[in-house]
Parts: sequence; structure tokens; C-alpha cells
Amino acid sequence: MNKRIVSCPQCGEPAAYSPDNPFRPFCSQRCRLIDLGQWADESYRIPLADPTQPDIPPLDA
Repeated sequence: MNKRIVSCPQCGEPAAYSPDNPFRPFCSQRCRLIDLGQWADESYRIPLADPTQPDIPPLDA
């Protein structure tokens, strides 16, 4: 079976995407923990489409 090689989402180094790599899709535990830390301190956020527009239309419309 061929091993699939992907770029590590954290550092860009090649990483094996297979059960043999316990850190997949990352290349190492270090990159995995850096990513976890970025989620924990809320560095990753989902942007709003337009924060000035309300999601619900006004009742008088």
C-alpha cells in the first residue's frame, strides 16, 4: 500500500498521512500541539459574513 504524503498544516513539511503516523495530518507532536494551542487561545476564528447586517429581518418589513 502506498503512503500518502501531505504537507503539514502547521509548518508545510511533508508528513505521511497513514496509521503509521500518530500525529497525522501533522508531521510531529510539536506541530500538533502548536495547532491545538492556536485553537485554545482562539487564534482561529470563523469570520462573519457582514457584522453590520442583522441575521433577522425587522418585524415591520
